[in-house]
Amino acid sequence: VDRIFSGIQPTGTPHLGNYLGAIQNWVNLQEKCSSVLYSIMDMHSLTMPKEPAVLRQNILDTTAAILACGIDPKKCFLFRQSLVPEHAELAWILGCLTNVPRLLRLPQWKMKRASQNREGTVGLLTYPVLQAADILLYKSTRVPVGEDQVLHLELAQDIAQQFNKKYGEFFPVPKAILSTTKKIKSLRDPAVKMSKSDPQKLATVNIADSPDEIVLKFRKAVTDFTSEVTYDPTARPGVSNLVSIHAAVTGLSIKEVLHQATGLDTAHYKMVVAESVIQKFAPIRNEIKKLQEDKSHLIKVLEDGAEKAKELAAPIYQEIRRLVGFQ
Repeated sequence: VDRIFSGIQPTGTPHLGNYLGAIQNWVNLQEKCSSVLYSIMDMHSLTMPKEPAVLRQNILDTTAAILACGIDPKKCFLFRQSLVPEHAELAWILGCLTNVPRLLRLPQWKMKRASQNREGTVGLLTYPVLQAADILLYKSTRVPVGEDQVLHLELAQDIAQQFNKKYGEFFPVPKAILSTTKKIKSLRDPAVKMSKSDPQKLATVNIADSPDEIVLKFRKAVTDFTSEVTYDPTARPGVSNLVSIHAAVTGLSIKEVLHQATGLDTAHYKMVVAESVIQKFAPIRNEIKKLQEDKSHLIKVLEDGAEKAKELAAPIYQEIRRLVGFQ
């Protein structure tokens, strides 16, 4: 079975980069594939400190946002990771096949550990193994990933092969579906990607931002001293980021966007990009507000999705238990 699995951490309402890099792709994939699972990764979110009340609200806000963006629970399984305990149980089994030096080399461990006083928790070190379990529990064959997650998928591929070598051919080796969208950069520092955790509030556009907030953020976007609009990510990263955003939200090519921008200086072009983002997200923003008012509906969507995910996972996990000798 061709099966797609992907997940998103519950950080509240997603930002522009999340939408263009992942969620938009998710919507397209649910139309093309008959077996698709999307998970709200609440277990992964504990790798960085979270207040319980904030996490609870973030789970609901993330769910509302991805539903508003077009994810349809009738066309995919949308569920909360922690409602399917087999994820954690399989992670333990796979962790016993994974060597520590491999995990220590992963860039996310090195980067995020710095924010934990260079100590780092066991969860932060081993969450890539949990990611492998998330994928393999459903015998997923394809995984949509961004560039920054390719090494983690390679670990999942290696773990699948390690398991198959030890216990016989069981897991398909999952392949990556790489996003075709250029990585969206911070509006305040085009050297780094757009991020929810960026301390500069003007750096990140959230999909639920008001039109005024969007205009302000683009007006303050860092460009350079050349007024012409051109595309050269190396020499002109700030302007090129605006061009990438404009192309992605309109569905036009870089060439078409540049043609439209002929004769505009960067100050005016920023407002053109802001307007295209506002138009793209206006209906989504309205739908998010509507969905957030019906908390019980959001909870039910995730619980119903979890029941379906459990039905799919149960026979696969029972066979894993038999293979490793638990029964």
